[in-house]
Amino acid sequence: MPSDVTDNYDDWKTGDAAKDAVLADTAARIDATNDAILRGDTGAPGLSFYYRDKALKDAAAWVQAYLDANLSFTGTTRYYAPEVTLSGDTTATVVYCSDESKGFNKNRKTGKVDKGPSKQSPYVAYTTHLRKNEEGVWQTTDLNSKRGARTCAA
Repeated sequence: MPSDVTDNYDDWKTGDAAKDAVLADTAARIDATNDAILRGDTGAPGLSFYYRDKALKDAAAWVQAYLDANLSFTGTTRYYAPEVTLSGDTTATVVYCSDESKGFNKNRKTGKVDKGPSKQSPYVAYTTHLRKNEEGVWQTTDLNSKRGARTCAA
């Protein structure tokens, strides 16, 4: 990540090895997505490493939306309140929140940062479904987000 971008993961360790492995790969997936956006690469290898199925298509579309808008971003995003539910040895659900109040859009060409007030809530609730692949990587298969979720307002 560039020096002007920081992802903070608050309380992303549970003490349970299986749940912590899911959380570690979830955080790596978030970082891979951000890396793809920052590099402007819908085919970044991190995407296909940490996503699969519908979620992989959606992630590439998300990166493309940034490219289409000629945007990148800067600042700090805080990820917090993760809850992991394991269903057997190979499927899991992770619900978590993000606070994007210290993150800002940045014009890809000019580098100008938009620090103006946003009409959108900076709080986002995520629900993700994951499946462990044959190599032991927890890949996201489905991801839903809800901006402005009251459960995430801090």
